[in-house]
Amino acid sequence: MRMKRLLDANASDFAAMTAPQLIESIRQTEGRTVAAEVIATAPPLLDKVSNVELAAGMGADLILLNLYDVTAPQVFGIPMEDAPGGIKIFGRIPSGQGATIGVVKSFVGRPVGLNLEPIENPEAVTGSGRLANADNARMAVEQGADFILVTGNPHTGVTNRGIRRALAEIRAAVGDRVVVLAGKMHAAGVSGPPVSDADISAFADEGADGIVLPAPATVPGITVEIGHRLAEIAHKRGLLVMNTIGTSQEGASRSTIEQLALWSKMTGADIHHIGDAGTIGIAVPENIYTWSLALRGRRHTWHRMAASLRR
Repeated sequence: MRMKRLLDANASDFAAMTAPQLIESIRQTEGRTVAAEVIATAPPLLDKVSNVELAAGMGADLILLNLYDVTAPQVFGIPMEDAPGGIKIFGRIPSGQGATIGVVKSFVGRPVGLNLEPIENPEAVTGSGRLANADNARMAVEQGADFILVTGNPHTGVTNRGIRRALAEIRAAVGDRVVVLAGKMHAAGVSGPPVSDADISAFADEGADGIVLPAPATVPGITVEIGHRLAEIAHKRGLLVMNTIGTSQEGASRSTIEQLALWSKMTGADIHHIGDAGTIGIAVPENIYTWSLALRGRRHTWHRMAASLRR
């Protein structure tokens, strides 16, 4: 049976997909998959809806949670019974304490994943449940994660050597129960290029399903030509490629977003990610929509925005 393209999939399709099937569904979508990153612990932009719901409503296919702690799950704005806290502004914004990835999926009907970071500098660690290791990966899968991204946030000092080590540990722990991506959106506080040819081969050797790269023009020196060459290396190893905006350009003008989207697609990437720092916590919502429009037009964007969770 041929796997349904992610473009055509709905909530019931996503709920039934295994990790290998999700990978194939993305491949068949031919570079028209949109991922939006959201900081799980950031207060929502709106008082009546969480940022994950807002990102999904603007056309994102995949939701990536940043700063999600598997030992203390929280996704601000998701209502949870008996959860304490919240912000009283035009009503009450729920703190989302106790909201797991599985709960988020029940609200948005999309595949949801999280960042885990192989941080070696104790001063950069803000929560043990965000570290890239076997125990946290297993908890993430148990909590409903569809994909894990092994990467580093700014100033964490995460190295590609550390990503490789964590990747091997995580793959051994979770097998093919979850899609595992690896790489960097920026340098994460260390010198050198975010991802090299050798890094791609190393990540493939350790069992990555996909490579994460900066989209052209999001970090210094990454051109369409360089991005295309790195994507070709990854594809030859059977990896998905996710191009990313992780440099606050998710808060740039719509014309900039359109340009970045087309350059990203020229590289041959399978997934196009827009980051969480439009202001803080989520991209400028209109830019998620603009990103999607540039990559795949109104037809597919509106389907993703409008399709009911009952489908």
